[in-house]
Amino acid sequence: MGQISSIIILVVLFGLMYFFMIRPQKKQQQKHRETLQTMKKGDQVVTIGGLHGTVDSIDRDQKLVSLDCDGVYLRFNLGAIAKVDRPVPASDEAPAAKPAPTKATTEPAAAPAENEQPTDK
Repeated sequence: MGQISSIIILVVLFGLMYFFMIRPQKKQQQKHRETLQTMKKGDQVVTIGGLHGTVDSIDRDQKLVSLDCDGVYLRFNLGAIAKVDRPVPASDEAPAAKPAPTKATTEPAAAPAENEQPTDK
């Protein structure tokens, strides 16, 4: 009976380890793969080495990406892309105006005293 309970405890521990460690990591890897698949020319990217650049071209057959880093063109493996930031399209409409306050409920702040000297203690 003691061996069976030990085996059950081990199985439960491996199950918990899977759900708390391995499963979230697989989800994160899948999300990263999807991000790389949808990456296109003009996207801002950051490499695993911390280099920031703009995607100039993508060769999905050879799994290479060419980055424009302020006029310097560099080629990287797709696996070297750590983060993709898509540019936010400029909208034609103006930002929504904030509604004006209807009634002031606070009193104006008191003016500072002119002759008061700061005290250092």
